[in-house]
Order: sequence, then C-alpha cells, then structure tokens
Amino acid sequence: MYQWFTEELIRKFIKFGVVGFSGVIVDFGITYILKEWLKIHKYIANGFGFLIAATTNYFLNRIWTFYSVNPNILREYSEFFVVSIIGLLINTGVLYFCVKRLKLNFYVAKLVAIGITTIWNFFANYIYTFAAH
Repeated sequence: MYQWFTEELIRKFIKFGVVGFSGVIVDFGITYILKEWLKIHKYIANGFGFLIAATTNYFLNRIWTFYSVNPNILREYSEFFVVSIIGLLINTGVLYFCVKRLKLNFYVAKLVAIGITTIWNFFANYIYTFAAH
C-alpha cells in the first residue's frame, strides 16, 4: 500500500515551511510598506505582498525543497504561479472571512490565512508543479 506521509514528504514539507517562513517575512514586509506607508488598500497590499513572496518562494523551492532540474523554467514557474493564484484566492477569502466575520485583527487573520494557504500550496506544488513530468 502506498504511504502518503513518507520521510521524504515530511522532509520536503519542513523545507517548504522554512521557505514559506522567509515568504512570510517578504509578504508581511511588502504588505506593511504598501498598506501603512503608501496607504494602499489593505486587500490590494495583501495581494502584492503575497505575489512577491510567491515569486521568491518559487526559486527557493525549486532549488532547495524540490531539487528541480526541469529545463523548462518558464513552464514550471507558470505552473507554480497558477497554484499561487489559487492560493491567493484562498488566502484572500480566509483573510476576508477572519476580518469581517470573526473580527480578528488584520495581521492575526493574515497569519491564519497563510497557514491554510500553505497546506494548499505545498500539496498542489508537490503533486503538480514539481512532480516528475
């Protein structure tokens, strides 16, 4: 029987988490600068922060987490980007729900949204983007 939670999968998820943590710093930094300093609407600032973090995460995950040697970087990045856009929709929906319905602080809600989105992003990238094609 095939095991989903292999040692390799767990190792990759941990690495994905480390890369993701660096993405959280990028995401929060960009979001904070755009929202607080440049006074851009919080959901637009969130979108930019998330997308810039997703781009840096692609390169780190390609090199370190998934050891991709796919020569078609543009296609692989495009697949990663599609996963990230779906993740952005999940992220923004969770963020909106937590702020508007649960009345959580914006940045606490953002952490919740990042956590949920991380699970989606890991498995979608593991199965789709970085799978041996």
